[in-house]
Amino acid sequence: MLSGFRAAITRRGFATNSTVKGFDGAIGNTPLIYLKGLSERAGAHIYGKAEFQNPGGSVKDRAALGLVNNAEKLGLLKPGGTVVEGTAGNTGIGLAHVCRAKGYKCVIYMPNTQSQEKIDLLKMLGADVRPVPAVAFENPKNYNHQAREFAESLPNAVWTNQFDNVANAEAHYETTGPEIWAQTQGKVDGFICSTGTGGTLAGTGRALKELSKGKTQVWIADPPGSILTSFVNNGGTERSGSSITEGIGQGRITDNMATFVKQVDGAFTVPDEKTIAILYELLDTEGIYLGASSALNVVAAYELAQKLGKGSTVVTILCDGAYRYQSPKGLSGAIPDHLKKYAVLD
Repeated sequence: MLSGFRAAITRRGFATNSTVKGFDGAIGNTPLIYLKGLSERAGAHIYGKAEFQNPGGSVKDRAALGLVNNAEKLGLLKPGGTVVEGTAGNTGIGLAHVCRAKGYKCVIYMPNTQSQEKIDLLKMLGADVRPVPAVAFENPKNYNHQAREFAESLPNAVWTNQFDNVANAEAHYETTGPEIWAQTQGKVDGFICSTGTGGTLAGTGRALKELSKGKTQVWIADPPGSILTSFVNNGGTERSGSSITEGIGQGRITDNMATFVKQVDGAFTVPDEKTIAILYELLDTEGIYLGASSALNVVAAYELAQKLGKGSTVVTILCDGAYRYQSPKGLSGAIPDHLKKYAVLD
Protein backbone atom coordinates (compact mmCIF):
# COMPACT_ATOMS: atom_id res chain seq x y z
CA MET A 1 0.00 0.00 0.00
CA LEU A 2 2.94 2.33 0.53
CA SER A 3 4.20 2.11 -3.05
CA GLY A 4 1.63 4.55 -4.38
CA PHE A 5 2.59 7.14 -1.83
CA ARG A 6 6.28 6.73 -2.61
CA ALA A 7 5.41 7.70 -6.18
CA ALA A 8 3.53 10.75 -4.92
CA ILE A 9 6.57 11.80 -2.91
CA THR A 10 8.71 11.57 -6.03
CA ARG A 11 6.28 13.66 -8.05
CA ARG A 12 5.77 16.44 -5.57
CA GLY A 13 8.89 16.41 -3.41
CA PHE A 14 9.26 18.30 -0.15
CA ALA A 15 9.66 21.79 -1.57
CA THR A 16 7.40 24.81 -1.88
CA ASN A 17 8.44 25.38 -5.51
CA SER A 18 6.05 22.66 -6.68
CA THR A 19 2.39 23.18 -7.54
CA VAL A 20 -0.59 21.34 -6.06
CA LYS A 21 -4.25 21.09 -6.89
CA GLY A 22 -6.35 23.00 -4.40
CA PHE A 23 -6.48 22.89 -0.60
CA ASP A 24 -6.48 19.09 -0.53
CA GLY A 25 -3.26 18.90 -2.50
CA ALA A 26 -1.51 21.21 -0.05
CA ILE A 27 -2.05 18.84 2.89
CA GLY A 28 1.01 16.84 3.84
CA ASN A 29 4.63 16.83 2.62
CA THR A 30 5.50 19.12 5.53
CA PRO A 31 9.16 19.87 6.33
CA LEU A 32 11.19 17.94 8.89
CA ILE A 33 12.88 20.49 11.15
CA TYR A 34 16.21 19.72 12.79
CA LEU A 35 16.10 20.96 16.39
CA LYS A 36 19.71 22.05 16.74
CA GLY A 37 19.92 23.03 20.41
CA LEU A 38 18.27 19.92 21.81
CA SER A 39 20.12 17.68 19.37
CA GLU A 40 23.48 19.03 20.46
CA ARG A 41 22.53 18.67 24.12
CA ALA A 42 21.45 15.06 23.64
CA GLY A 43 24.29 14.15 21.27
CA ALA A 44 21.61 12.89 18.88
CA HIS A 45 19.57 14.00 15.86
CA ILE A 46 16.14 15.26 16.92
CA TYR A 47 13.61 16.30 14.28
CA GLY A 48 10.11 17.73 14.40
CA LYS A 49 7.62 17.14 11.59
CA ALA A 50 6.26 20.64 10.95
CA GLU A 51 2.56 19.81 10.81
CA PHE A 52 1.68 23.42 11.64
CA GLN A 53 2.57 24.10 7.98
CA ASN A 54 -0.45 22.20 6.73
CA PRO A 55 -2.87 24.69 5.11
CA GLY A 56 -5.35 24.45 7.99
CA GLY A 57 -2.57 24.90 10.53
CA SER A 58 -2.35 21.49 12.18
CA VAL A 59 -1.70 17.77 11.87
CA LYS A 60 -5.47 17.22 11.94
CA ASP A 61 -5.75 18.36 8.31
CA ARG A 62 -4.46 14.90 7.38
CA ALA A 63 -7.12 13.11 9.41
CA ALA A 64 -9.87 15.43 8.16
CA LEU A 65 -8.99 14.76 4.53
CA GLY A 66 -8.58 11.03 5.13
CA LEU A 67 -11.95 10.74 6.88
CA VAL A 68 -13.80 12.63 4.15
CA ASN A 69 -12.02 10.79 1.33
CA ASN A 70 -12.90 7.46 2.96
CA ALA A 71 -16.57 8.42 3.25
CA GLU A 72 -16.57 9.29 -0.44
CA LYS A 73 -14.84 6.02 -1.35
CA LEU A 74 -17.43 4.01 0.58
CA GLY A 75 -20.30 5.87 -1.08
CA LEU A 76 -21.46 7.35 2.22
CA LEU A 77 -21.00 10.93 1.06
CA LYS A 78 -22.15 12.33 -2.26
CA PRO A 79 -22.09 15.86 -3.76
CA GLY A 80 -23.99 18.34 -1.61
CA GLY A 81 -23.74 16.13 1.47
CA THR A 82 -23.09 16.99 5.10
CA VAL A 83 -20.10 16.11 7.26
CA VAL A 84 -20.74 15.99 11.03
CA GLU A 85 -18.19 15.64 13.83
CA GLY A 86 -17.98 16.12 17.56
CA THR A 87 -14.77 18.02 18.24
CA ALA A 88 -13.45 20.83 20.36
CA GLY A 89 -10.19 21.25 18.51
CA ASN A 90 -8.17 21.11 15.34
CA THR A 91 -10.11 18.30 13.66
CA GLY A 92 -13.09 20.63 13.39
CA ILE A 93 -10.94 23.30 11.77
CA GLY A 94 -9.49 20.77 9.34
CA LEU A 95 -12.93 19.42 8.46
CA ALA A 96 -14.32 22.92 7.94
CA HIS A 97 -11.52 23.67 5.48
CA VAL A 98 -11.85 20.35 3.64
CA CYS A 99 -15.64 20.67 3.41
CA ARG A 100 -15.40 24.15 1.92
CA ALA A 101 -12.84 22.91 -0.60
CA LYS A 102 -15.01 19.93 -1.58
CA GLY A 103 -18.40 21.65 -1.44
CA TYR A 104 -19.90 19.86 1.58
CA LYS A 105 -21.79 21.29 4.51
CA CYS A 106 -19.95 20.96 7.84
CA VAL A 107 -21.66 20.66 11.22
CA ILE A 108 -19.55 20.70 14.38
CA TYR A 109 -20.85 19.75 17.84
CA MET A 110 -18.65 20.89 20.71
CA PRO A 111 -18.83 21.39 24.48
CA ASN A 112 -20.14 24.83 25.42
CA THR A 113 -17.03 25.33 27.55
CA GLN A 114 -14.98 26.21 24.48
CA SER A 115 -13.81 29.75 23.83
CA GLN A 116 -15.81 32.17 21.68
CA GLU A 117 -12.68 32.64 19.56
CA LYS A 118 -12.72 28.96 18.57
CA ILE A 119 -16.44 29.09 17.75
CA ASP A 120 -15.96 32.26 15.69
CA LEU A 121 -13.10 30.71 13.72
CA LEU A 122 -15.17 27.65 12.79
CA LYS A 123 -18.10 29.85 11.77
CA MET A 124 -15.78 31.99 9.67
CA LEU A 125 -14.72 28.80 7.86
CA GLY A 126 -18.35 28.09 7.04
CA ALA A 127 -19.15 25.48 9.70
CA ASP A 128 -22.49 25.22 11.47
CA VAL A 129 -21.28 25.20 15.09
CA ARG A 130 -23.52 23.71 17.77
CA PRO A 131 -22.26 24.13 21.35
CA VAL A 132 -23.95 21.72 23.78
CA PRO A 133 -23.61 21.19 27.57
CA ALA A 134 -20.31 19.57 28.54
CA VAL A 135 -21.10 16.12 29.93
CA ALA A 136 -19.12 12.88 30.25
CA PHE A 137 -18.78 10.50 27.30
CA GLU A 138 -21.01 7.99 29.12
CA ASN A 139 -23.88 10.51 29.04
CA PRO A 140 -26.09 10.15 25.93
CA LYS A 141 -26.05 13.95 25.62
CA ASN A 142 -22.28 14.03 25.17
CA TYR A 143 -21.37 16.11 22.12
CA ASN A 144 -19.99 13.08 20.26
CA HIS A 145 -23.25 11.14 20.63
CA GLN A 146 -25.27 14.16 19.54
CA ALA A 147 -23.09 14.50 16.44
CA ARG A 148 -23.66 10.84 15.53
CA GLU A 149 -27.43 11.08 16.05
CA PHE A 150 -27.70 14.24 13.96
CA ALA A 151 -25.79 12.65 11.07
CA GLU A 152 -28.01 9.58 11.26
CA SER A 153 -31.11 11.81 10.99
CA LEU A 154 -30.05 13.34 7.66
CA PRO A 155 -29.89 11.92 4.15
CA ASN A 156 -26.45 12.05 2.49
CA ALA A 157 -24.64 12.78 5.74
CA VAL A 158 -21.76 11.16 7.56
CA TRP A 159 -20.45 11.27 11.12
CA THR A 160 -16.69 11.10 10.65
CA ASN A 161 -16.09 9.61 14.13
CA GLN A 162 -12.45 10.66 14.37
CA PHE A 163 -11.65 8.56 17.47
CA ASP A 164 -12.86 5.18 16.23
CA ASN A 165 -12.87 5.51 12.45
CA VAL A 166 -9.59 3.85 11.43
CA ALA A 167 -9.48 5.89 8.22
CA ASN A 168 -7.83 8.42 10.54
CA ALA A 169 -4.86 6.14 11.24
CA GLU A 170 -4.80 4.98 7.62
CA ALA A 171 -4.23 8.57 6.45
CA HIS A 172 -1.04 8.72 8.51
CA TYR A 173 0.01 5.23 7.42
CA GLU A 174 -0.21 6.32 3.80
CA THR A 175 1.35 9.77 4.21
CA THR A 176 3.07 10.82 7.44
CA GLY A 177 5.09 7.66 8.02
CA PRO A 178 6.43 7.34 4.46
CA GLU A 179 7.25 11.05 4.38
CA ILE A 180 9.37 10.75 7.53
CA TRP A 181 11.09 7.67 6.17
CA ALA A 182 11.95 9.44 2.91
CA GLN A 183 13.06 12.66 4.63
CA THR A 184 15.48 10.81 6.92
CA GLN A 185 16.72 8.50 4.13
CA GLY A 186 15.43 5.57 6.14
CA LYS A 187 17.36 6.43 9.28
CA VAL A 188 14.78 6.61 12.05
CA ASP A 189 15.76 4.99 15.33
CA GLY A 190 12.78 6.29 17.25
CA PHE A 191 9.42 7.93 16.68
CA ILE A 192 7.42 9.37 19.55
CA CYS A 193 4.35 11.53 19.94
CA SER A 194 1.36 12.10 22.17
CA THR A 195 -2.03 10.81 21.15
CA GLY A 196 -5.67 11.75 21.45
CA THR A 197 -7.57 9.85 18.76
CA GLY A 198 -4.55 7.60 18.25
CA GLY A 199 -4.50 8.17 14.50
CA THR A 200 -1.13 9.90 14.15
CA LEU A 201 0.75 7.52 16.45
CA ALA A 202 -0.86 4.34 15.10
CA GLY A 203 -0.67 5.14 11.40
CA THR A 204 2.79 6.70 11.41
CA GLY A 205 4.15 4.07 13.76
CA ARG A 206 2.83 1.17 11.68
CA ALA A 207 4.35 2.58 8.50
CA LEU A 208 7.74 3.13 10.13
CA LYS A 209 7.74 -0.35 11.66
CA GLU A 210 7.05 -1.88 8.25
CA LEU A 211 9.54 0.26 6.34
CA SER A 212 12.30 -0.37 8.90
CA LYS A 213 11.48 -4.07 9.22
CA GLY A 214 10.81 -3.54 12.90
CA LYS A 215 13.97 -1.60 13.72
CA THR A 216 12.33 1.77 14.44
CA GLN A 217 11.13 2.05 18.04
CA VAL A 218 7.75 3.74 18.50
CA TRP A 219 6.87 5.31 21.85
CA ILE A 220 3.91 7.20 23.31
CA ALA A 221 4.39 10.53 25.08
CA ASP A 222 1.58 11.04 27.57
CA PRO A 223 0.27 14.04 29.50
CA PRO A 224 -0.77 13.68 33.15
CA GLY A 225 -4.28 12.26 33.54
CA SER A 226 -4.03 9.76 30.68
CA ILE A 227 -4.08 5.97 31.01
CA LEU A 228 -1.85 5.18 28.03
CA THR A 229 1.48 5.04 29.88
CA SER A 230 -0.03 2.64 32.39
CA PHE A 231 -1.66 0.53 29.67
CA VAL A 232 1.48 0.18 27.55
CA ASN A 233 3.88 -0.43 30.41
CA ASN A 234 1.86 -2.80 32.59
CA GLY A 235 -1.55 -3.36 31.02
CA GLY A 236 -3.24 -1.13 33.60
CA THR A 237 -5.63 1.78 33.40
CA GLU A 238 -4.28 3.93 36.22
CA ARG A 239 -4.50 7.68 35.77
CA SER A 240 -3.72 10.60 38.00
CA GLY A 241 -3.55 14.36 37.73
CA SER A 242 -4.60 16.63 34.90
CA SER A 243 -2.87 18.62 32.19
CA ILE A 244 -2.98 22.00 30.50
CA THR A 245 -2.53 20.32 27.12
CA GLU A 246 -5.56 20.08 24.84
CA GLY A 247 -6.65 17.24 22.58
CA ILE A 248 -4.24 14.60 23.87
CA GLY A 249 -4.31 11.90 26.52
CA GLN A 250 -6.98 9.23 26.81
CA GLY A 251 -9.08 7.31 29.29
CA ARG A 252 -9.62 4.43 26.86
CA ILE A 253 -8.05 2.62 23.93
CA THR A 254 -9.67 4.06 20.81
CA ASP A 255 -10.20 1.90 17.73
CA ASN A 256 -7.45 3.86 15.98
CA MET A 257 -5.01 3.16 18.81
CA ALA A 258 -6.09 -0.47 18.96
CA THR A 259 -4.71 -1.03 15.46
CA PHE A 260 -1.17 -0.55 16.77
CA VAL A 261 -0.98 -0.42 20.55
CA LYS A 262 0.48 -3.95 20.88
CA GLN A 263 3.45 -2.89 18.76
CA VAL A 264 4.30 0.19 20.86
CA ASP A 265 7.76 -0.14 22.42
CA GLY A 266 7.15 2.02 25.47
CA ALA A 267 5.49 5.09 26.96
CA PHE A 268 6.16 7.71 29.58
CA THR A 269 4.40 10.71 31.08
CA VAL A 270 5.68 14.25 30.58
CA PRO A 271 4.86 16.73 33.40
CA ASP A 272 3.28 20.04 32.40
CA GLU A 273 6.20 21.91 33.94
CA LYS A 274 8.62 20.38 31.43
CA THR A 275 6.21 21.06 28.58
CA ILE A 276 5.92 24.75 29.43
CA ALA A 277 9.66 25.20 29.91
CA ILE A 278 10.47 23.69 26.51
CA LEU A 279 7.71 25.67 24.78
CA TYR A 280 9.44 28.93 25.62
CA GLU A 281 12.93 27.52 25.12
CA LEU A 282 12.03 26.54 21.55
CA LEU A 283 10.72 30.03 20.89
CA ASP A 284 13.93 31.53 22.26
CA THR A 285 16.47 29.21 20.62
CA GLU A 286 14.74 27.93 17.47
CA GLY A 287 12.24 30.70 16.73
CA ILE A 288 9.38 28.17 16.70
CA TYR A 289 6.23 28.98 18.67
CA LEU A 290 4.37 25.74 19.36
CA GLY A 291 1.21 24.63 21.09
CA ALA A 292 1.54 22.72 24.35
CA SER A 293 1.00 19.27 22.82
CA SER A 294 3.81 19.94 20.35
CA ALA A 295 6.09 21.10 23.15
CA LEU A 296 5.29 17.93 25.11
CA ASN A 297 6.28 15.92 22.04
CA VAL A 298 9.62 17.70 21.86
CA VAL A 299 10.36 17.01 25.53
CA ALA A 300 9.56 13.37 24.86
CA ALA A 301 11.76 13.24 21.75
CA TYR A 302 14.69 14.60 23.75
CA GLU A 303 14.16 12.01 26.50
CA LEU A 304 13.80 9.18 23.98
CA ALA A 305 17.01 10.27 22.25
CA GLN A 306 18.78 9.98 25.58
CA LYS A 307 17.35 6.48 26.04
CA LEU A 308 18.41 5.37 22.56
CA GLY A 309 21.90 6.77 22.93
CA LYS A 310 24.43 9.00 21.20
CA GLY A 311 23.99 9.43 17.47
CA SER A 312 20.41 8.18 17.41
CA THR A 313 17.79 9.81 15.18
CA VAL A 314 14.43 10.58 16.77
CA VAL A 315 11.40 12.17 15.11
CA THR A 316 8.30 13.68 16.67
CA ILE A 317 5.25 15.67 15.56
CA LEU A 318 4.94 19.45 15.83
CA CYS A 319 1.14 19.35 15.84
CA ASP A 320 0.31 23.04 15.63
CA GLY A 321 1.42 26.52 16.63
CA ALA A 322 0.64 28.32 19.86
CA TYR A 323 -1.35 31.11 18.26
CA ARG A 324 -4.78 29.53 18.76
CA TYR A 325 -4.20 28.87 22.47
CA GLN A 326 -4.24 31.08 25.52
CA SER A 327 -1.13 31.48 27.68
CA PRO A 328 -0.91 28.78 30.38
CA LYS A 329 -2.29 30.07 33.65
CA GLY A 330 -0.93 28.98 37.00
CA LEU A 331 2.30 27.58 35.56
CA SER A 332 4.38 30.73 35.26
CA GLY A 333 6.83 29.24 37.75
CA ALA A 334 7.73 26.58 35.18
CA ILE A 335 9.03 29.20 32.77
CA PRO A 336 12.76 29.90 33.28
CA ASP A 337 13.31 33.49 34.42
CA HIS A 338 15.27 34.45 31.30
CA LEU A 339 12.35 33.31 29.10
CA LYS A 340 9.49 35.00 30.95
CA LYS A 341 9.80 37.96 28.58
CA TYR A 342 7.92 35.83 26.04
CA ALA A 343 4.99 34.94 28.27
CA VAL A 344 1.84 37.05 28.48
CA LEU A 345 0.37 36.10 31.83
CA ASP A 346 -2.37 37.60 34.00
